[in-house]
Amino acid sequence: MKLTLHVWRQTGPRSSGGFETYEVEDVSPSMSFLDMLDLVNERITSDGGEPIAFEHDCREGICGSCGMMVNGIAHGPEKLITACQLHMRSFEDGDEIWVEPWRASSFPVMKDLVVDRSAFDRIIEAGGYISVRTGSAPDANAIPVPKSDADRAFDAAACIGCGACVAACPNASAMLFTAAKVAHLSYVPQGQAERLERAAGMATVHDAEGFGNCTNHGACQEVCPKGISVDYIARLNRDVLKATMAGLTVED
Repeated sequence: MKLTLHVWRQTGPRSSGGFETYEVEDVSPSMSFLDMLDLVNERITSDGGEPIAFEHDCREGICGSCGMMVNGIAHGPEKLITACQLHMRSFEDGDEIWVEPWRASSFPVMKDLVVDRSAFDRIIEAGGYISVRTGSAPDANAIPVPKSDADRAFDAAACIGCGACVAACPNASAMLFTAAKVAHLSYVPQGQAERLERAAGMATVHDAEGFGNCTNHGACQEVCPKGISVDYIARLNRDVLKATMAGLTVED
């Protein structure tokens, strides 16, 4: 395959950036998208240029670090996958491909396709824990949990914090991420002690980090590589409302 690649290049968070164009030949349809970028970087480096900076780790759709916009879509045109799971067989010979970083003020571009997602860490720090002493691993059935609740908790816990929801949302909202991190604890008995405080605290930090509000566009769940539903946002909003009515604040 021969492709024309337009990649956003930016030397640092305080510099202006722009697209640079690369003609890429000998691309195998079986390559992953990141393998293709590796190929491009090899050729850039051999020509004495600066390779394209992009994040990656597991390359198995688990870590969430490979997030990027491909032709204006978070993680690319295929559903329920990350950028590292996107394969070049999803494109045609001669295609033009535009690659850029997440676009959100809360995700400042560090270099090229790399953004700073530490705002997610601070949201989790605001309440992503439980105070119940867990001790050693209990028997699986020691605390009865309805299967429906266990399934919902597991589905929410599948969030990998990639940031695709923020990139796809016209408001740059991280409510789907925040709701998933709140929900996977609120569905299990151990998470009930701080349930309302957790929801209020994490939602407060979400807003303080500059993420926008959810206005029910639904774009976030469409690009989520784990298929997390906006139903969790409704659950978060209910818990935040209960916390507000109970007079709970972050300091409490």
